[in-house]
Amino acid sequence: MTTTFDPFRDMDRILNSMRAPVPAGMPMDLYRTSESFVARIDLPGVNPETIDIDVEERTLTVRAERSALEEEDIQWLAHERPTGTFARQLTLGYGVAADRIEADYADGVLTLSIPVAEEAKPRKIQVSHSSDSKMIAGESTEGSQDSDEA
Repeated sequence: MTTTFDPFRDMDRILNSMRAPVPAGMPMDLYRTSESFVARIDLPGVNPETIDIDVEERTLTVRAERSALEEEDIQWLAHERPTGTFARQLTLGYGVAADRIEADYADGVLTLSIPVAEEAKPRKIQVSHSSDSKMIAGESTEGSQDSDEA
């Protein structure tokens, strides 16, 4: 039995193996502005009081809990929304101000604003120059000629 070569199937297999798995229940967008890094984590149905954010050394950990519906006379027809405690960790670089991280939870989205440290912000360095020309003290070359006398 021969196997046919399908470059699209093989490319899909390679790309799928390179993708990082998304933690169930905590998909995230992460981007940088000029002043901060921003993480937006989807946490629909989470009670804001269960959200816990810790920073230890360079690791930021977000934990949240979505409670299961607990009624006695329920007959589940579909149960696709994950419940329980969820956690996600981010490794912070050295160029952030971890002591000034802010968090806001609105409309089921947790937004973390992680400021860029002042020393890590890009900046321009002004180059100065002087317009004074200085001559080196020595003999003037005006009027002197080299002569080759034999």
